[in-house]
Amino acid sequence: MVDNYGDVGVCWRLARQLATEHGIAVRLWIDDLKSARRLIPSLDPALVRQLIGGVEILAWIDPLPVISPGAVVIGAFAASLPESFLEAMALCVPRPAWINLEYLSAEDWVTGCHGLPSPHPRLPLVQHFFFPGLDVGTGGLLRESDYDVQRGAFSREAFRQALELPPEQPGERMVSLFTYENPALPELLELWSQSSAPVCCLVPEGRILPGLAAHLGLSGLRAGDKILHEALTVCVLPFVEQARYDALLWACDLNFVRGEDSFVRAQWAGLPFVWHIYAQEEEAHLVKLQAFMDRYLVGIEPSAARALRDFWLAWNRGEGVAAAWPAFAGSLPLLEAHGPTWSARLQQTGDLASNLVRFCKVEIE
Repeated sequence: MVDNYGDVGVCWRLARQLATEHGIAVRLWIDDLKSARRLIPSLDPALVRQLIGGVEILAWIDPLPVISPGAVVIGAFAASLPESFLEAMALCVPRPAWINLEYLSAEDWVTGCHGLPSPHPRLPLVQHFFFPGLDVGTGGLLRESDYDVQRGAFSREAFRQALELPPEQPGERMVSLFTYENPALPELLELWSQSSAPVCCLVPEGRILPGLAAHLGLSGLRAGDKILHEALTVCVLPFVEQARYDALLWACDLNFVRGEDSFVRAQWAGLPFVWHIYAQEEEAHLVKLQAFMDRYLVGIEPSAARALRDFWLAWNRGEGVAAAWPAFAGSLPLLEAHGPTWSARLQQTGDLASNLVRFCKVEIE
């Protein structure tokens, strides 16, 4: 686990889909079961092996137990496999398909690198790079086959009632705030507090709470707290398990997301969103951010595209949010109309789990 639940979140979502939709026996090795439990509530961190949702979850410990490799071995996000396990793979007949599942990127080079082989320098093994992506020719994105059914059965009113939220006010904007720490947060909260229309901000438990509490003049915040600050109502939610996160996105008019898994789910939701990309040295992450915006904004009215660029960059740089917010807020109706179009375009690449199964069966074999 590297990125605050994001890595294990992607792996858990992929593992469940491979098991439930493709009937594949899946082992998921996790090196931090205590943290993973936040996403998988039924997980017992004390157990070295357990079966949940059709997936065998094992504790990644050192040394790794002697175990026969599967027909396909996936090292997610450049995970280094133990030498003993690689040697066991080399002895298998036939040898396993070995996949390096990479991070998502919208950059142009991804299509050219997707599927490329990388021979092991010593052992008779070949690793293939598998890139999630936005275009045909990449691995696509994770999307469950019953996503539309689940979306169709969703009730925003029932969602609010389940969380014991106050009745929706006329003209209210509901926002979900799932983000990394950000120095621009107080500026944004103040804008919402002074808004001419009410803003209801749903904040799952996480890293943002200390900064949020400080701005509100509180010593701390916890799940269940509801704070009224002029036009802004802040509702702190319990940490949202993965299976319920889509409903949070569907319930809101605007979603602030971070990292990779929530970023992908926001695109499937088809609603306006703001992406807080994971920061990298020398601002390398801003190149990835720009690459995504270049693709996402195709076909959008130029003033709305400019407003989104300005606000996303301000949010990710942690400055200039107040100046960028009015134009962005004014463009939300256009962005809302664009969301379903973008989601439909992404579906043309196929879903990542199905593409991965096909790649292992056809391309490698």
